Amino acid sequence: MEELRAAAKQNKAWPFEEARRLLKRFPQGKPDGSPVLFETGYGPSGLPHIGTFNEVLRTTMVRRAFELLTGGEIPTRLVAFSDDMDGLRKVPDNIPNAEMLTEDLHKPLTKVRDPFGKYESFAHHNNAMLRAFLDRFNFDYEFVSSTERYSSGAFDDALRNVLRNYQAIMDIMLPTLGKERQATYSPVLPISAKSGHVLQVAVEVLDAESGMIAFEDEGERIEHCILSGGAKLQWKADWAMRWVALGVDYEMYGKDLTESGIQSGKIAKALGGRKPEGLIYEMFLDEKGEKISKSKGNGLSLEEWLDYGSKQSLAFYIYREPKSAKQLHIGVIPRAVDEYFQMRGNYPQQKPDKKLGNPVHHVHAARGEAVPDTVLPVTYGLLLNLVGVMGADVTKEQIWGYLGNYVEGADAAAYPELDGLIDNAMAYTRDFVAPSLKRRKPEGSEVDALRTLDNELSKLDDSAAAEDIQTIVYEIGKDEAYGFENLRDWFRALYETLLGSSAGPRMGSFIKLYGVANTRVLISEALA
Repeated sequence: MEELRAAAKQNKAWPFEEARRLLKRFPQGKPDGSPVLFETGYGPSGLPHIGTFNEVLRTTMVRRAFELLTGGEIPTRLVAFSDDMDGLRKVPDNIPNAEMLTEDLHKPLTKVRDPFGKYESFAHHNNAMLRAFLDRFNFDYEFVSSTERYSSGAFDDALRNVLRNYQAIMDIMLPTLGKERQATYSPVLPISAKSGHVLQVAVEVLDAESGMIAFEDEGERIEHCILSGGAKLQWKADWAMRWVALGVDYEMYGKDLTESGIQSGKIAKALGGRKPEGLIYEMFLDEKGEKISKSKGNGLSLEEWLDYGSKQSLAFYIYREPKSAKQLHIGVIPRAVDEYFQMRGNYPQQKPDKKLGNPVHHVHAARGEAVPDTVLPVTYGLLLNLVGVMGADVTKEQIWGYLGNYVEGADAAAYPELDGLIDNAMAYTRDFVAPSLKRRKPEGSEVDALRTLDNELSKLDDSAAAEDIQTIVYEIGKDEAYGFENLRDWFRALYETLLGSSAGPRMGSFIKLYGVANTRVLISEALA
């Protein structure tokens, strides 16, 4: 552990870079001895997607890096804050019973009815979905509800502070707004006793200590107490208030909130606090290159990734290059799975500095566990090719039968992770691969090359090594008699005629796994 701690002080992996900035702020811990507080924010106005999960994961990675740097001598906490008292401004595109939500527009999200009919509100439904996934990943966090904090009076002192500094906050915000918005802007959003709506109206502060304000509601002047759930704050003011009230020391956010972070930092200073440290990360994009949005529902859900890939592969993908925009869609899953296992295979032999720079260290540190040292006998890509050739109606038992021929003693008990990946591969093949597979007929010299391959395979049995089979495939592709400009063209021909796809695995490994006799059947079908 001391060797890793020493390496962490110089390591350039981004969680350590972030942790060192935070440690510079608190080299001996917080003056009052309280834990260094990490926060993540979530707005449950739509179904949570992987972009939501991203913040908790990445923040946890920084938290664990901080703990390693300090040897655990400085206590830490992580709060996952849900802004569930926010008013519903738009009905998401990807939910049922949209008419019902339209009727509940502008109400706090914890007062909007659940379109799925499972929870007491839409916010409760979305909060439960998020918490279930965070728990599934074994995150150490405290869930905090905005509605609970406002309604219980926990934020009352902070709200009084906002009213005392009301003009200073207005002076910060008004120059950032257009003329029309300036006329109605207020950092305080009262909850209407008439409609139950979160109102965006001009507000007059009557008495900061009692929390009394005045505003106009449906043509009537209303005097109203904002304490104990009578109002919430406009989100930039809310963000700043939360930083000060909770004592937040670290919070990351997306590039699209850069300007908002600047304004909230100024408001936090006006309230007597300061902006926390934090990484500004790039956004996830869908397959069209468009920003992922909860209301559009154009991102992956948490469950969708887990249908087709492992939890670890998801964390691995999210870890990489947080300051670069990345596409996040179904098509990235297979490569993420295989790259995760490749990096994990490298980990045991690496020196401490390299280990801390290896993404799998951060993936497993976030889960509070050591990096596993087990190695899978096949790649996910190879598994997908096997399932694709066997067909969408293949059974798990049949797949294990093939794997048992490839690796002695291969079964679910010996390789539980592989057993889970088989489920993923079957689902991915069924939903995405099988509908697109289309084997073409070999053309020109491809016919002769396939006949030669079949002839060479006829001399082998299933005991032949994958590398020996690969050598045979290579030699045919390099033979000038068949006219392939390069090996890539030969392999593409094999993939397209035998597997029905434009890309594929090492053919030696595939033939070994699928079986020499079965592969000869594929060649026979292609040549028929």
